[in-house]
Amino acid sequence: MQEKKDSSISVILKGICVGGTMLVPGCSGGSMAMILGVYDRLVSSVSSFMKHKKESLFFLTLFCLGGGLGMILFARPMLSLMERFEMPMLYFFIGAIAGSVPMILKKASWEKGGLGKLLFFLAGAAAVGLFALLPPDTFQADMSAGLTSYLLLILAGVIAAIALVLPGISVSYMLLLMGMYDAVMRAITEMYLPYLIPIGLGLALGVVATTKLLEKAMDKFPGPSYLCILGFMAASMAQVFPGLPSGGEWLVCPLMLAAGFLLIRFLAEGEIRRSLQTVSR
Repeated sequence: MQEKKDSSISVILKGICVGGTMLVPGCSGGSMAMILGVYDRLVSSVSSFMKHKKESLFFLTLFCLGGGLGMILFARPMLSLMERFEMPMLYFFIGAIAGSVPMILKKASWEKGGLGKLLFFLAGAAAVGLFALLPPDTFQADMSAGLTSYLLLILAGVIAAIALVLPGISVSYMLLLMGMYDAVMRAITEMYLPYLIPIGLGLALGVVATTKLLEKAMDKFPGPSYLCILGFMAASMAQVFPGLPSGGEWLVCPLMLAAGFLLIRFLAEGEIRRSLQTVSR
């Protein structure tokens, strides 16, 4: 049975949902695209762009329009929450990351591979370790520094693009790991284009350069690929752990942790149900 294509309005609305999701560290834009049933078309539109130029360009333009609108709409509220309630929000983000783990474990088929797959898990964790070795201000570009700052922002966009393509990894979390989350959110709310354009260029270059490669890796080696993602997620939770709460935050932070976990579990269950419906067609 041929899959019914979305209308233009539907594509824009789904882009808004994915764009808004991308601003929450721990919430994967790729996973949200899967839940909304638009992930496969996104990947194929990029990887097979030259085969269907007009159709792919039209779809990607509508989706990016929605994604940009979603980020603009949700950036200010998210930045305000981070500034006023940093500790509870970080616990929420950690819970959101943890909520993705059962879905990734299922996709990785950990129980079928034995301890040999531990190497792929450790490889993903080591990638986070490399970030930890970098100076904390590596990607915090000083816009007065000229070309060097722009190149750093482009590189950061390329790195974030990998998280954009892979389901289970959050773009915003990647920005948080690079120490750029607050700066990017503020740039979006203020529409500071000298900062946003290099990142956007890096994102575009990264998506084009990595989509086909990652698509092949996920198709041919799904277990090892998802185990690398799992290792990345496990190590990244430790990387952003803000410490133990104090005072009244002892009550709020566990609740936020649970809320983040349950939210992503709810979204993941929606993705699983959709996948089963697709298989049964």
